[in-house]
Amino acid sequence: MTKWRLFDAADFLDSEETITEFLAAAEDPNPDVLLYAIGAVARARGMAKVAADSGLGRESLYKALAPGAHPRYETIQRVLDALGVQMTFTPKRSGES
Repeated sequence: MTKWRLFDAADFLDSEETITEFLAAAEDPNPDVLLYAIGAVARARGMAKVAADSGLGRESLYKALAPGAHPRYETIQRVLDALGVQMTFTPKRSGES
């Protein structure tokens, strides 16, 4: 009998380059996509460590990154700082809305 395991991107985020590309690819109009991506990176780095480094409680971190959550910008910025990444912005290409 074959046993299946749910896919977790965190299992594959093992380098700074992979993490950076993964977060960059999370550009999507659905905010849950970005929250999932940040959460996957946090799981890859260790939620307890990210929580401590961001000054958030572990439970608060899980709640902030859960689908449907509406975390404050300040919270996301603290988590990104703890992960050692930053957001960058580029102009939209013509035809993008």
